[in-house]
Amino acid sequence: PGFAPAPSSTGIGPSSYPPTTGAPRPPTMPGPPLPGQTVAGPPASQPNHISSPPPPSTMSGLHPGPPMSGLHGPPPPTHPPQPGYQMQQNGSFGQVRGPQPNYGGAYAGTPNYGSQVGPPPPPKRLDPDSIPSPIQVIEDDRSNRGSEPFVTGVRGQVPPLVTTNFLVKDQGNASPRYIRCTSYNIPCTSDMAKQSQVPLAAVIKPLATLPPEENLPYLVDHGESGPVRCNRCKAYMCPFMQFIEGGRRFQCCFCSCVTEVPPHYFQHLDHTGKRVDFYDRPELSLGSYEFLATVDYCKNNKFPSPPAFIFMIDVSYNAVKSGLVRLICEELKSLLDFLPREGNMEESAIRVGFVTYNKVLHFYNVKSSLAQPQMMVVSDVADMFVPLLDGFLVNVNESRTVITSLLDQIPEMFADTRETETVFAPVIQAGLEALKVTECAGKLFIFHTTLPIAEAPGKLKNRDDKKLINTDKEKTLFQPQTSFYSNLAKDCVAQGCCVDLFLFPNQYLDVATLGVVTYQTGGSIYKYAYFQLETDQDRFLNDLRRDVQKEVGFDAVMRVRTSTGIRATDFFGAFYMSNTTDVEMAGLDCDKTITVEFKHDDKLSEDSGALLQCALLYTSCTGQRRLRIHNLSLNCCTQLADLYRNCETDTLINYLAKYAYRGVLSSPVKTVRDSLINQCAQILACYRKNCASPSSAGQLILPECMKLLPVYLNCVLKSDVLQPGPEVTTDDRSYIRQIVTSMDVAETNVFFYPRLLPLTKADVDSDSLPAAIRNSEERLSKGDIYLLENGLNIFVWVGVNVQQGLIQNLFGVSSFSQISNALSTLPVLENPFSKKVRSIVDKLQRQRSRYMKLIIVKQEDKLEMLFKHFLVEDKSLSGGASYVDFLCHMHKEIRQLLS
Repeated sequence: PGFAPAPSSTGIGPSSYPPTTGAPRPPTMPGPPLPGQTVAGPPASQPNHISSPPPPSTMSGLHPGPPMSGLHGPPPPTHPPQPGYQMQQNGSFGQVRGPQPNYGGAYAGTPNYGSQVGPPPPPKRLDPDSIPSPIQVIEDDRSNRGSEPFVTGVRGQVPPLVTTNFLVKDQGNASPRYIRCTSYNIPCTSDMAKQSQVPLAAVIKPLATLPPEENLPYLVDHGESGPVRCNRCKAYMCPFMQFIEGGRRFQCCFCSCVTEVPPHYFQHLDHTGKRVDFYDRPELSLGSYEFLATVDYCKNNKFPSPPAFIFMIDVSYNAVKSGLVRLICEELKSLLDFLPREGNMEESAIRVGFVTYNKVLHFYNVKSSLAQPQMMVVSDVADMFVPLLDGFLVNVNESRTVITSLLDQIPEMFADTRETETVFAPVIQAGLEALKVTECAGKLFIFHTTLPIAEAPGKLKNRDDKKLINTDKEKTLFQPQTSFYSNLAKDCVAQGCCVDLFLFPNQYLDVATLGVVTYQTGGSIYKYAYFQLETDQDRFLNDLRRDVQKEVGFDAVMRVRTSTGIRATDFFGAFYMSNTTDVEMAGLDCDKTITVEFKHDDKLSEDSGALLQCALLYTSCTGQRRLRIHNLSLNCCTQLADLYRNCETDTLINYLAKYAYRGVLSSPVKTVRDSLINQCAQILACYRKNCASPSSAGQLILPECMKLLPVYLNCVLKSDVLQPGPEVTTDDRSYIRQIVTSMDVAETNVFFYPRLLPLTKADVDSDSLPAAIRNSEERLSKGDIYLLENGLNIFVWVGVNVQQGLIQNLFGVSSFSQISNALSTLPVLENPFSKKVRSIVDKLQRQRSRYMKLIIVKQEDKLEMLFKHFLVEDKSLSGGASYVDFLCHMHKEIRQLLS
């Protein structure tokens, strides 16, 4: 029989593996391509494997063994792979074990060439090394794309992966730090989009922090007249606007309407039709920039006052007893010096206020002229008002001595409290009223410990019920138990009152309800279950410091405009919407993302492509009203292959997770999981049917840029929200559901597929991290120490056979049995290994928006169950499939769709 060439997918290297279910393999295996046939695949620098093991002589990287006749005996002995040879994962996958970073390769396929005597061998379990590896894809992207800057001048460029460290040069499209898309080449028609089932979405982080080497967006001031905009659709001036008639008018790139250029903005055009001042104006040459807003963009047509921060501290029995109240008061004394400020300002313009509460609220007058702070109690919580106007919100430097005195007195005042009950809604109402009276926006920092059962508006009951899991009523666990908080959130957004919530529960607290106002005002939520001073204070204080200091915009409204043909139809994130187009946020910080889905409402053309413009109107921490603009141009295609060649799986997973996490509010969890699997099977089946070259149905063929879709999707399906283990609480699930919804692509990437580093392989003399390994127990060796991080936790796993010297160097004890798993930080020891490991931990902490909890796990210890939950390529205790099994399941689903 003739040899079948390895399947080629119109220029995209397919990935495939042999059948693992159904009929045994036929005796003849596809061999190497015939002369003159091309095997599509990666750039020529990488060897391209053929589906199923070819005769050893054609395998690059493995030394040929003796030639084999038609017997299917044991494979020839192999030597380790040649140095520098990376398993390439872009061609078809046979059962060829390729070297992983840090693993020796072994050739584990069972070749059977030529005719066979007797029945064919039974199908083998898939070799985990023969299926797409996230580690390999990440490493490849780093080496291929990490050295060159990413220049944004060209339409529809797919950026490097979020795991690659690269510099961005803005030349007309917004940096991927601000916007990432699921695809950079979108179908021209809605039929084509429906056929592929690839969601068209953008993950937008309007105030993202940039590395120091990159320029912050320029602030453009057009004076009284404000920014130049299209007359019809109101899009802002940007690099894609077309100037005509010698520069006197411009044609809008979003709606094609022609608008007069205002006289003050007129400029002549050069011979190419560009304005001669093109390079001098950020809004004509850059993808991202800011405009100073005029008074027309302000509430009630008057410029805003600087915002205020109000600290609201629960002083009930638990909060005082645990040492939390004293800790917060001590920290605030120094933290108030670090309130956000603009570049060269001497001091922050933000004013501060203080409230304590249990069943009643205590307001404090800290006016600078007072010798001592004054306390005013409001016990009628049903009708909340602010008992003082003057002296509640003050400038830190003017009132410093009074504030310090107050923070010294609060822990003493409540030291002997017996009050265990708390209120919650009246606390938010009090903060809201204070901002209303002062006519400013601001943020409430609420530190809260218990379910609010005291008699008051917004009072809650304990409705936690594990019996609802896997029933149709499970969705009620994620829904708030009363609509009271949604209405309160609406009032907060109208005032620009953002709520950040720090929770310290020892039992059920109803995060699903308490988090509503935080969520809808664009705030942040932090949870420290069973808070203990000695183990949790570092994490809490680091989170609090970052939360108080980070860049934040207030009273924000975001709108996404698109060129004709597509429009924004759906939004995910922490915000409020009162109409279908405006995303409203009382506060928006540098960590928050808004995910936007687009649908076709007309045809697009390959020539003109598609454009997005995200405009964010907000008040800065100095009280300045600004517009931040991000523009992005995408390609459009009439061939499905072009769509599949320009997708970004990490962004796709970010969108799918958020879509699923919203789905659990209205549908049973099983329904949500099934629809995720179904959608991804349809995406891959459409590729197989329309883009891959014909090959046997026994092969799974994945698009090159989506070959990690199955492994990552499986991680989302197995996550605590969609498939909780027995130890996961209802509050944990609500908390994770809420924080994932605002995550950027880098955060969801490490959250769903954690980073696992072999610490014992770290080079103590270099700054670099050791090469990561795959998330599976079979990758761990008993003689090594590993670190696993997912953005919320850092685990340090210690094998039972680790050398005593390493244990001594890292933990300062002489044996494995003496390592305490109560440690929340690694001891500071003066030796190279300790320094290296601590520097790795510090480096990872700096990369994440939350301070991760450090957990020491000894092999075969009870905590190991928790750690194994994060080894996401393995079967999970809660019933989640292993990566290998899930890949087979996806293959079956795709085959069913195709048949």
